[in-house]
Amino acid sequence: MSKTIVVATLSHRAPIRLLGGFLTLRELRNSGAAFSIGTSVTVVFTLIALGVIVAILRTARRLRSIPWAVTLGLLLGGAAGNLGDRLLRSPGFLRGHVVDWIQLPHWPVFNVADSCIVCGGILAVLLAARGISIDGTRHAAASPAAGSPAGDRPAGGSPAGGSAAGLGESAPGEAGPRDDQPGPRSALDGPRPVPDRPSPPGLPGGGRP
Repeated sequence: MSKTIVVATLSHRAPIRLLGGFLTLRELRNSGAAFSIGTSVTVVFTLIALGVIVAILRTARRLRSIPWAVTLGLLLGGAAGNLGDRLLRSPGFLRGHVVDWIQLPHWPVFNVADSCIVCGGILAVLLAARGISIDGTRHAAASPAAGSPAGDRPAGGSPAGGSAAGLGESAPGEAGPRDDQPGPRSALDGPRPVPDRPSPPGLPGGGRP
């Protein structure tokens, strides 16, 4: 709609300067993509626009997110708006020049469809960075498992306090307490008991001759 008004009102008149020259309205025909990129491959951009429109329409069947609906609507509207010029305007089918009419200082002349494509692309990047899918689901980062980390558990997978050492037993490879070996004796303990010696052979009863 905006392009029709621009062609009808600005085709044969000088550019209109608004806001002290910050915004200028002028009609300009563009054979390239957005912001006059690739002016020598018009047919290629026409085919790309067709592919984008088909992809958006197929993706819309899984659409369950309002932000993504706005994003795809901007992309679809912008691509369709410029595609109409490619198909219907001179110099011919698939080679038509797009009508641009908005000019800002130090910026190429563009139109509303170009703005929709750029804004839709920025929104798509932001939504993907936040993990929001087209179906409305959000991909959150994997959280650590509940409970103590694996590093807090002793080797072998035994819980703290449940190891062999915690039960009063020696762990494998360690010397545990032994009850059959007495400790060192002091002088206050008295002489050690001497075991009975066996009687010599030939002396029954162990008596003296």
